[in-house]
Amino acid sequence: MATAAKYEGIIKTLQWDDLRSLWNNIEERNTTPDWETGKAFEYLVLRAFQLDGAEVKFPYSVRLFEEEVEQIDGAIHCLGISCLVESKDFTDKKVDIAPIAKLRNQLLRRPAATVGLIFSRTGFTPPALALSHFSLPQAILLWNGEEIKYALDNEKYVSY
Repeated sequence: MATAAKYEGIIKTLQWDDLRSLWNNIEERNTTPDWETGKAFEYLVLRAFQLDGAEVKFPYSVRLFEEEVEQIDGAIHCLGISCLVESKDFTDKKVDIAPIAKLRNQLLRRPAATVGLIFSRTGFTPPALALSHFSLPQAILLWNGEEIKYALDNEKYVSY
């Protein structure tokens, strides 16, 4: 199993064409042996934002009194906006409400302007979509696989 530092080292060498190739491998479920399940997707999202000019923090843990209290899939800072990232790469099921509720709780411990971003290759269940609309005052934006692929193809995650 690779370490977070190794994953970060690998992903930082990839450019847009490489990310599109990695996306195809993710969709075909063909990322081993280089990537542990779900890690390629997690790092691809962050690298795409980074290539488009955002400052990113790759996955990290938050510790309190020497204990891990949170595992964050990443953070993105761009255009004066700070975002916490949650990435879900399920084989065939859609993301339900649990990751949205988890991210909402994480946002409650952050400055009020922090935005939550959840990325799911397979999309979201209707209850998850509804909950994201009622997460106020926290803003949680959902990205499905089609939107991720569109942004990759157009090399636009931040810029317009």
